[in-house]
Amino acid sequence: MDTRWFQDFVTLAEVQNFTRAAEMRNVSQAAFSRRIQALEQWLGAKLIDRAAFPTRLTPAGDHFRKVATGLLNQIADAKAAIGDAPSRNHVRIASTYALASTRLPGWWRQWSGEGAITCSLEVGNVHDTVSAFNAGSADILIGFHQAAHPIQLDMARFERHELGVEQVRPYASRALAASGGLALPGTSARPVPLLMYSASGYFARVVDSAIEQSSQALVGYRAFEAEMTDVLGDLASQGLGVAWLPDSSFVAGRLADLVPVGEGAWDVEVSIVAYRARTQARAVVGQLWERVCSGAPSPCEATADPR
Repeated sequence: MDTRWFQDFVTLAEVQNFTRAAEMRNVSQAAFSRRIQALEQWLGAKLIDRAAFPTRLTPAGDHFRKVATGLLNQIADAKAAIGDAPSRNHVRIASTYALASTRLPGWWRQWSGEGAITCSLEVGNVHDTVSAFNAGSADILIGFHQAAHPIQLDMARFERHELGVEQVRPYASRALAASGGLALPGTSARPVPLLMYSASGYFARVVDSAIEQSSQALVGYRAFEAEMTDVLGDLASQGLGVAWLPDSSFVAGRLADLVPVGEGAWDVEVSIVAYRARTQARAVVGQLWERVCSGAPSPCEATADPR
């Protein structure tokens, strides 16, 4: 039995797709499938219902998922506990691109205790970072949250803390806005060029809802799509259209040539939230979590999320 099989299985259970799980585990799909089959043979039970789409766990697989997650956490805790001081004082954080490149460096300066705690960072889109966290590959998850589009986590297993609130607003370059070349809310004869998030991205749903629920109809066309806020912000800076960006995009004077447009008609609010497992036993994770909570406005939650 190879303990990597446990991580393979937990990842597959989370993403429900063999191809995506194999990519996340950095192996070929054929090799990944063989490892899942080897785990099933070792256990003497089928864990995956291969006739279902998307991939679904069997009752045995659903039971073993909880066991495998617990074992992986225990192994990681034991490895850190018996290792040297650098290993014991090391944490793993998963975060989105937007926050990792803007907010996280400043927060880490406060949380790390002048280097007493070390960190490895896993960066990706919301789906990938949540999947990694759910699978036990990260000790703490930091991401965006909106009540209308909640992150899919079992709050019986995890606790959360709000780090702050940001506005996501439409922006255009100062030159474009001043030139009169941007006629909001647009018309069928002159639609607004929109720089939008890819359909698979978390902000795509947030922004689409803000547009749909606004009392003012926006007439535009999707001039460009991308997953990352940095890409959309840079395109907006070049005068190529309107991009929806969170406040964190402007940390340290970034994108200073952009101005908000729309007079609030298509603005939307999101929270920045940190999560950790309720059963996390490593002392360094508990120490970091205390610092995360002490440096933000709301108290740490002691009970399950009421959503």
